[in-house]
Amino acid sequence: MSQRASIVGWSHTPFGKLDAPDVESLITMVSRNALVHAGVAPKDVDYVCVGVFGNGLTPQGFEGGLVSLGVPELRFTPAVHVENACATGSAALHTAMDFIESGRGRIALVIGDEKMTALPSREVPAVLLSGCYRKEEDNPQGFAGIFGRIAEEYFRRHGDHREELAMIAAKNHANGVHNPYAHVRKALDADFCNTVSERNPLVAGPLRRTDCSMVSDGAAALVVADEETAATLGRAIRFRARTHVNDLLPLSRRDPIAFEGARHAWDKARAEAGITLEDLSFVETHDCFTVAEMLEYEAMGLARPGEGWRVIREGVTQRNGKLPVNVSGGLKAKGHPLGATGVSMHVMASMQLMGEAGDMQLPAAELAGVFNMGGAAVTNYVSILERAK
Repeated sequence: MSQRASIVGWSHTPFGKLDAPDVESLITMVSRNALVHAGVAPKDVDYVCVGVFGNGLTPQGFEGGLVSLGVPELRFTPAVHVENACATGSAALHTAMDFIESGRGRIALVIGDEKMTALPSREVPAVLLSGCYRKEEDNPQGFAGIFGRIAEEYFRRHGDHREELAMIAAKNHANGVHNPYAHVRKALDADFCNTVSERNPLVAGPLRRTDCSMVSDGAAALVVADEETAATLGRAIRFRARTHVNDLLPLSRRDPIAFEGARHAWDKARAEAGITLEDLSFVETHDCFTVAEMLEYEAMGLARPGEGWRVIREGVTQRNGKLPVNVSGGLKAKGHPLGATGVSMHVMASMQLMGEAGDMQLPAAELAGVFNMGGAAVTNYVSILERAK
């Protein structure tokens, strides 16, 4: 049995403030649909991995136990829940792939899910701070406060680049218009994003509302299978590389604007895949805040440290640029239901590679890069994907 895992099917809910009342309902919405899309019967699933951040967003835990409520045929199938901050979805995917590639089974179902809007919005920032080093980084503004300080430090060293952050926001909102799953399908121009106003107030430090991803509900699912099984199915997306690198949790113990863990993850992934950055057709990257996307340009090697702002200024990452980034709209426009994000990013990349991305489709999508991180570049996942079938 060939043990290398491939993506063979997927499903995705819209992201936003959804009527689905809880985590269980979102899991149900994507589980069977992903199996149908893959052409896999529930009885053939050997393993289920559910990624939900939770940590007080909803009262329900033990999310692995919820899957068989929506797909009763999975009643006796092993299922687990994993959590790794905003990279929970990628952690779930890696866990399932490790199961397949260890030879313990042939087919696994991966679910990423989050119900964020059930909690009053004023309480959400405090819950999300579970993904930081609370002893030092606890603050009333939540992760916006953390990334606001990161932006301030970048500006202190390299000049004020609010305008370039606004350009990143405008790019991703323009892309999100074409994504039927996106939380926000409205184009916002760079002037609007760069202007502090009643509709676009300051949130933390120099970051405005348009610099911040939104609180969203949503779920996405992937079916992964060993290579031999994938060859019998209708779709197969192969991993040329997948890497996972962790950095120190406290920002005080590392350079907060270097994103060194992300850089190491990208370096390892390119080496494993045997490629250069120029070989990639597009990238889906983790723009929880616009400053994160700018720093990720530097981490992936598009710019030298301190010059990430040049990338958006020169149009490199626009849809028609040299390396399109976040043609799905990214977390900024698509939304960021924490546990679903990493799974969603792999769905978006797989759709492009299969030529099934509809209005989002790029004319030449052959090799994809996906970067998903937890915290401020604490846990870092990179995937290099290509179509195998």
